[in-house]
Amino acid sequence: GGSDNGDQLSFDLEPSNVQIEPGRAVFVRARLKPREIIWFGSKQERPYALAVQRSGVDPQSVEGTFVQRGFLPGWLATVLGMTLALAIAFVVIWLSYKPDVRSLATEQMTEVGAGKIPAPSPALSAPALVTPPEPSAEGKAPEPEEPADTGDSDGAGAGEKEKPAAGGGGGGGGEEKAEEKVELVGDLIVGVASGRCVTVPLKKGEARDGTGLELRDCDAGAPNQRWTFLADGTVRSMDMCMDVAWGSVEDGAQIQVAWCSGNPAQTIVRSPDRDLVNPQADKCVDADDHGTANGTKLLLWTCTGLDNQKWVVKTA
Repeated sequence: GGSDNGDQLSFDLEPSNVQIEPGRAVFVRARLKPREIIWFGSKQERPYALAVQRSGVDPQSVEGTFVQRGFLPGWLATVLGMTLALAIAFVVIWLSYKPDVRSLATEQMTEVGAGKIPAPSPALSAPALVTPPEPSAEGKAPEPEEPADTGDSDGAGAGEKEKPAAGGGGGGGGEEKAEEKVELVGDLIVGVASGRCVTVPLKKGEARDGTGLELRDCDAGAPNQRWTFLADGTVRSMDMCMDVAWGSVEDGAQIQVAWCSGNPAQTIVRSPDRDLVNPQADKCVDADDHGTANGTKLLLWTCTGLDNQKWVVKTA
């Protein structure tokens, strides 16, 4: 039999019993196996003893040392450790990395802000020129009374002459501004399939940046249906440009009006086949879902040659 100090080895003897004739010798194969595997680390030495007993004689002990090595080589543990450390570092860097898109957002906000500055000025300047004559006429009414108390009739007459001059000048300026405001510029863009016009929806009577375009019954007197095709490739109405929302090139992107910025998304050209094409996306302005009713939205879509993508420019 066999034994070791910590009961960490198992012994397998082949054969376990043998009969030996006098003067003969027999070999016995002894196989030792560790009960636990050492995966990593240095080798370990385990002393053991085998007892050989002959019939009628005290057993004789044969001692030895079993050397157990690690199952995996030592350098592999180092490589695995370094690989794990690199993987953890990569995950930490990946999670902490945030792409900086603030510069693009700031640029868009700047364009919108700059575009809004001149837009309200015409609306504000018109009442500013029209309203002064009213208080000036009222303010000059008592002026003749002051010289009348002094007995100077010429002063009163001069005051009377100034009133119609001021009133005439103020009234004439107001009429000119009113005519300029009412003047309509541009043509109608009519859908071939619907017979309705491309329209800028108004909010409280004003066009707003980012408003999606739609189809409405044509009205030659509506400024929000008048469009001007300029040499720079833009199509303009209400002091804004026809625009593909967010500069998208994907099907379904909204066609809208936005403050003119020179962005490629605001280049809309007419093709010989009566399409309105955005060259950046190489796609057409499309009436959503082949719609023809009032309120049908306009989208960017792959050019199909169908009538819901055909447009006629008519002079009103």
